[in-house]
Amino acid sequence: MDAFYALAEPRRRKVVEILAHRGRLSATQISDEFDVTPQAISQHLRVLREANVIQMEKRAQQRIYAFNPKSMLEIEGWAVDMTEMWNSRFDRLGKALKDGAGSTGGGRAH
Repeated sequence: MDAFYALAEPRRRKVVEILAHRGRLSATQISDEFDVTPQAISQHLRVLREANVIQMEKRAQQRIYAFNPKSMLEIEGWAVDMTEMWNSRFDRLGKALKDGAGSTGGGRAH
């Protein structure tokens, strides 16, 4: 499972935002932020953990979750690649439009 799949669901994105802003939290603290069952949040935490977007450590009977910022490198790399591709396309289009405008001579034939 990859970070893209894990973050496709809005509640999972919200979990990541909460952990990124507030730091390490227990499953109960995370669950308290939502209007769904703790079991539903537990499933979201599992998906995020399997995608390595969050990390979990056990402390006695508690499970403490933390955001893994390194997991965003894959998404950041993809976004940079897409931006570079589109910028290149726009640059070529701009050049083609400029070249095309210059070749018309600026007037119309009668």
